[in-house]
Amino acid sequence: MGISDLDALIEKLKNSALPSEEEIKILCGKVREILVEESNVQVVYAPVVVVGDVHGQFYDLLELFKVGGEPPWTNYIFLGDFVDRGYNSVETLLLLLALKIRFPDRIALIRGNHESRQVTQVYGFYEECVRKFGSATVWRLCTEIFDCMSLSAVVEQRVFCVHGGLSPGIESLEDVEAIDRKQEVPHEGPMCDLLWSDPEEVEGWTLSPRGAGYLFGEEAVQHFLRVNHLDFIARAHQLVMEGYKQMFQGRIVTVWSAPNYCYRCGNVASIMELDEHLERNFKVFEAAPESNRPEKGRVKAPDYFL
Repeated sequence: MGISDLDALIEKLKNSALPSEEEIKILCGKVREILVEESNVQVVYAPVVVVGDVHGQFYDLLELFKVGGEPPWTNYIFLGDFVDRGYNSVETLLLLLALKIRFPDRIALIRGNHESRQVTQVYGFYEECVRKFGSATVWRLCTEIFDCMSLSAVVEQRVFCVHGGLSPGIESLEDVEAIDRKQEVPHEGPMCDLLWSDPEEVEGWTLSPRGAGYLFGEEAVQHFLRVNHLDFIARAHQLVMEGYKQMFQGRIVTVWSAPNYCYRCGNVASIMELDEHLERNFKVFEAAPESNRPEKGRVKAPDYFL
């Protein structure tokens, strides 16, 4: 697959046309070669735009690129949860994978808790793949790619970017690097915690009501930042009606990038721009107009915690 073929595929995907199963197999093979070489803590340089959950809301992803700029002109970190919930998880994921192949140094794809075989069999992606391609082959190809995705990124050695949060089993960035990430998301342990945990006004660590990961408080955040000489943490994973939320004197920020989540929550979304001085600028945006979203075959995913 040459550059011209890749550019044609990207345009095809942007026009919401599905590639063939064979094209997807080639795409997944190419992106795997890139992802497996990346470390658990991706090094990223500013300026950069940080993106939270997009959850298969393909037309809102296109809207996001209008707000933040198109790759490669804008450098991006996507914090995971590319699939499930939305009607177009296939198109969303494949477009991001194609952009990763085309501009590997301009887009970082961090794994979220929904980049998992178990979770996607319940919350929509598996069913969507079977419905659109007639078998589970595309789902299997994509879930193998999930196992290769990085667990975090650090911007200019000062901003730690992760899907969920911290872990009592992780003291340093070296501990993150030591994780064997090329596996299905475990039910417990440091890798699980990075993808599932949430900040909360709690003392120390408490088990998360999600059934995986922990709730962690300001003291845990301050300790992790101090040990690793970091300024703040950027994460996603939680619906924020205003699009973003800063906690603990700005030491941790949640970015949410799926507007009108599940097509009914009524929230706005945001992206976080970090300039060359790592100053934060939040761009808030709304869902793409109905006239821009010709979704067909809509199937509602099961409800669970937001």
